[in-house]
Amino acid sequence: MLLQALAFTHSLIKEAVQPGDTVIDATIGNGHDTLLLAQLVGATGKVIGFDIQKQAILNTEDRLKKAGAHSQVSLYSIGHETIKDILSPSEKVSLVIFNLGYLPKGDKSVVTTPETTLEGIKQSLTLLKKNGLLLLMVYHGHDGGAKEKNAILDFSKSLPQERYSVLNYQYLNQKNDPPFLIAIEKRKE
Repeated sequence: MLLQALAFTHSLIKEAVQPGDTVIDATIGNGHDTLLLAQLVGATGKVIGFDIQKQAILNTEDRLKKAGAHSQVSLYSIGHETIKDILSPSEKVSLVIFNLGYLPKGDKSVVTTPETTLEGIKQSLTLLKKNGLLLLMVYHGHDGGAKEKNAILDFSKSLPQERYSVLNYQYLNQKNDPPFLIAIEKRKE
């Protein structure tokens, strides 16, 4: 049975993340992925989360505290294009996830943009360890979503195959701009 893009994303996360790992949630949103990552890295791991919306930070903090999984998480109320300001280039991560678009049940006028997203992706790729994953859940059914989607697809296609494997997981016969997944695996440093 075919998995929806989000379910497939979660299956990849569960395969890639081990206790003690360092991971990045580049767009924490309401904290669902942040919590999953915190549970997977355990008390010895580290989750670094980013979001420009204060409500996203509050929602995620609340979710983590209720689950008792907040001690291994650091949240930053800044954009994912500033990842390099928080992590040193020598720090390697096993996974980075982006959920693009807008905050569910939030202000739909605040959306991710091609410029900041591409910068965040480029910085994330430098931090990935060998066999690490960068996952991009692309929600593009909003104003500006098509432009961001096309920029990400163009960038992903341009990555050298000697260093990266790139997967595009999407349904082709669905209406209303269904989200899709771009998964990038770093093959070598």
